[in-house]
Amino acid sequence: MRAVKPDAVCLAAVDVARDAAVAEAGAAEHVGEAVGAIAEGERLLTHLFECRLPGYRGWRWAVTLTRVPRARTVTVNDVVLVAGDEALVSPPWVPWSDRLEPGDLAPGVIQPTQDDDPRLMPGYESVPAASTALDEPKDAIADLVDDLLLTRARVLSVAGQDEAAHRWQTSDAGPEAPIAVAAPKPCRTCGFLVALAGPLGAVFGVCANALAPDDGRVVALEHGCGAHSEISVPVSRAVDRPVLVYESEADLPF
Repeated sequence: MRAVKPDAVCLAAVDVARDAAVAEAGAAEHVGEAVGAIAEGERLLTHLFECRLPGYRGWRWAVTLTRVPRARTVTVNDVVLVAGDEALVSPPWVPWSDRLEPGDLAPGVIQPTQDDDPRLMPGYESVPAASTALDEPKDAIADLVDDLLLTRARVLSVAGQDEAAHRWQTSDAGPEAPIAVAAPKPCRTCGFLVALAGPLGAVFGVCANALAPDDGRVVALEHGCGAHSEISVPVSRAVDRPVLVYESEADLPF
């Protein structure tokens, strides 16, 4: 693309551009030195001035000038603040749904789930393949789902299971947690472990020991803690008391 040649009349109208910047800033001390000009198009040019407003270090007043053909006077087209290379700017916008983290949901807060969420799949896909109704339209399959009490519209997909497994495995309820490394036995041999159904049950369970730090939480089968059901407290042995021998009755304490 051919570079646009700066319009000479607009380029020379620095004072006009400065006056427009001062009018927008509200005071002359808020507009600094001219720092450049950008040719935007034919007879269209933007002058840049330092911004000296408090809190706007590194920003620039951008005043765009234009003129009609064969005219010797310019018109102020726009006055805005633009960020320079050293300007303090806000970080890129991130949607609220992407900024949400575990533990952020409070009572009354609703977090919608995307229709195409890869962690989920239609619930009827989990209906046993032996069912003859799978050859019928999806409406009939949905009726079958209701009949079998599989009333969830969607269930975890393989991707959703993998995400959950990775999250749990690397959490403080996983096998590498310090409490698990120091545990004498793993959760898979503990009587307080409640088994999970489905594929995740091959790797995880739920702790049901009220004295354990993970009570009511999903734990890896290779996790562990000091409250394992098969750890018995050693019985202390009786210690024989020494027999005191007195040489005479005068030495007796009574």
